[in-house]
Amino acid sequence: MSRGTLTRSTSDRMVAGVCGGLADYFDLDPTLVRAGYVLLSLLSVGFPGLIVYIVLALVMPER
Repeated sequence: MSRGTLTRSTSDRMVAGVCGGLADYFDLDPTLVRAGYVLLSLLSVGFPGLIVYIVLALVMPER
């Protein structure tokens, strides 16, 4: 089963479209992906959420 390519969302974006693109890729609700990403970033000291988001925004192509 092919999922396609991982791209940033142009229609479902709040900042750069990274969470919207991840939600499209994994066929999940974008709000749940955003909430999970924020919780993971805030609760985990070893997960540098802001840095990962910036890297993904730079690396992921726009749809």
